[in-house]
Amino acid sequence: MPIATVNPANGETIKNYDALSEEEIERRLATAESTFRTYRTSSFDERARLLRRAAGLLDEDTESVARVMTTEMGKPVRQARAEAAKCAKAMRWYADHAAELLADEEPDESDVKDSGALRVLVRYRPLGPVLAVMPWNFPLWQVIRFAAPALMAGNVGLLKHASNVPGTALYLEDLFHRAGFPEGCFQTLLIGSGAVERVLRDPRVRAATLTGSEPAGRSVASVAGDAVKKTVLELGGSDPYIVMPSADIDRAARIAVIARVQNTGQSCIAAKRFIVHTDVFDAFTEGFTEGMKALKVGDPMEEETDIGPLAGKQGRRDLEELVVDAVESGATVLCGGVRAEGPGWYYPPTVLTDVTPEMRIHHEEAFGPVATLYRVADLDEAVAAANDSPFGLSSNVWTRDGTEVDRFVRDLEAGSVYVNGMTASHPAFPFGGAKRSGYGRELSGHGIREFCNITTVWHGA
Repeated sequence: MPIATVNPANGETIKNYDALSEEEIERRLATAESTFRTYRTSSFDERARLLRRAAGLLDEDTESVARVMTTEMGKPVRQARAEAAKCAKAMRWYADHAAELLADEEPDESDVKDSGALRVLVRYRPLGPVLAVMPWNFPLWQVIRFAAPALMAGNVGLLKHASNVPGTALYLEDLFHRAGFPEGCFQTLLIGSGAVERVLRDPRVRAATLTGSEPAGRSVASVAGDAVKKTVLELGGSDPYIVMPSADIDRAARIAVIARVQNTGQSCIAAKRFIVHTDVFDAFTEGFTEGMKALKVGDPMEEETDIGPLAGKQGRRDLEELVVDAVESGATVLCGGVRAEGPGWYYPPTVLTDVTPEMRIHHEEAFGPVATLYRVADLDEAVAAANDSPFGLSSNVWTRDGTEVDRFVRDLEAGSVYVNGMTASHPAFPFGGAKRSGYGRELSGHGIREFCNITTVWHGA
């Protein structure tokens, strides 16, 4: 895949970029290693000062960087601004909390005595250069949620961003440079996917994090495993959105539309499978479908646009094939289902029901504004339907019954359970999945410790 900015609203190539040469890759790896040796000794106060400066610059740049994201991957510009604001918030959160999250820990005194020590400390030390392989769908946020904790922990970052968002990738490198971080603290590597293994195997790279497709995750995990390097993987999801009879059905239907089509439906944590109790199925379906029909599809640079183009032509083709397969196998289309002709990679908001396990869309992630509806008879069937997926990133549950909440929290196979609300990431809460959605956690204290050397310091007499 060429490294290029291609406007998905019209398919026009705006700019092509040359991949880094082997010599330049080597120079950047050497710089990362050299910078880490000194940056790792910097204080939390100094790192926090730099990160807050980066957040302030991002606030100033919100409009311009939002338009870069929208141009490169089609995100409605209102959502792009919100993404930039969220990134600045996360940087400030880690600047405020990192020292506390990584403070030395002292085990229980009785255990210290039992070990024969006078004192024992558990200390969190940085690992070194970390390679981040990031996707295009949230081109700023996916990077910042790695970079902010990694930099505050004393690591340095190497970004291999998706090849269709090079402008955003280069902006990030420039942002940290302008904020005053030492050269080499955060570097963008404009390289193709074929060069990732060479970088990951380099002994100066100590760990890797990837957000992306399952095949990409398998590839990075395989190489990192062979090289015995730590990885964190977030590989997508097909999140259930369960609605039970005690729920506020009107609100559940209204929020369901937002939960499905945020970022034009191109979100790992978007609700994708709507599992509704038979007693409220018709009422929910009516409200949800009408909400999907009312969405405005159009130019992502226009303020009133709800649904922009999909980020890539192949992505639209993949989504369309899932819908065609479902319809040919007996699914019913309640709205959408046929893309309009014309420039750009648009696909209409689509609702499918009568979906069965034989259909591809039942088990594959639909990365776009396509929702599947399932009717269930009771709590047991709802849990079984929700877990009937190879993914387990997040889940949404709508019920006012405390017993049902307890059951869902206990039995749903997912990294998060959101009750009477839609899934959303926040810097204070751990984020990650189960099953084929990946492993490890981002954000919160769990995320910042993923790339630390957890060191036991034992003091004898």
